[in-house]
Amino acid sequence: MNPLKNHEFLEKRSIVLLLAIIVTVLIGGIVEIVPLFRQETVIEPVEGVRPYSPLELAGYNIYLREGCYNCHSQHIRPLRDEVTRYGHYSLAAESMYDHPFQWGSKRTGPDLARVGKKYSDEWHVAHMINPRSVVPESIMPSYSFLMNRGVKMHDLKHHLSALKAVGVPYSEEMIAYAEKDAYVQANGDARVDASGLQERYGEDIAARDFDGQPNIVSEMDALIAYLQVLGTMVDFDAAKDVDPGAVKNAALGAKTEEAE
Repeated sequence: MNPLKNHEFLEKRSIVLLLAIIVTVLIGGIVEIVPLFRQETVIEPVEGVRPYSPLELAGYNIYLREGCYNCHSQHIRPLRDEVTRYGHYSLAAESMYDHPFQWGSKRTGPDLARVGKKYSDEWHVAHMINPRSVVPESIMPSYSFLMNRGVKMHDLKHHLSALKAVGVPYSEEMIAYAEKDAYVQANGDARVDASGLQERYGEDIAARDFDGQPNIVSEMDALIAYLQVLGTMVDFDAAKDVDPGAVKNAALGAKTEEAE
């Protein structure tokens, strides 16, 4: 059979060509998309990664609402310059509970994948109120209004329920205590017992007055709680993966020794 004649057959029949294109695209799409529905086959579990607490989730939603992803990425590529500047390259498991993920596509400001615990809460408050007070060259707008807006906590359980429906492992207890846990995390110092919160989300969860305003659980509290947890869940010293930059350097060193 002459393949050129078959091609001519398709070219002269536009409807048949269209159907052939659709079938080809569908096959390619199925091959690429179906494996993603089996998350365990594409994401290697990493110890320490947990779902966001209700307050952190509220901060994540504010991060989305304010379009922070337009200027900040949350994805460190396995390149030596990026690893040197920002820290360990991003692991797929770190964003497995993000819906949607916040990898980003540009960096007007720095990458935030490892910003957690890098700065104090006070620094973040000052940065949000007047970015140029701590970063003189910043072009970021002020978000001082977050200090005066209370977090909507009454519907947090619905957010957790929706995420549970798409695979985030929130328990029924976590959903039932969502509003209380958000309040406790924003006030979990000497005034409030945070033991229940720690039982549900781990002993390492940060529970304190993030914005310095004890009379209100503000959107600033939520956003800073979210920022302070970014990149802190994984113990990279105990992680089994190997830094590709280190592998590359070792290989270069071996070649240098051979040349000498």
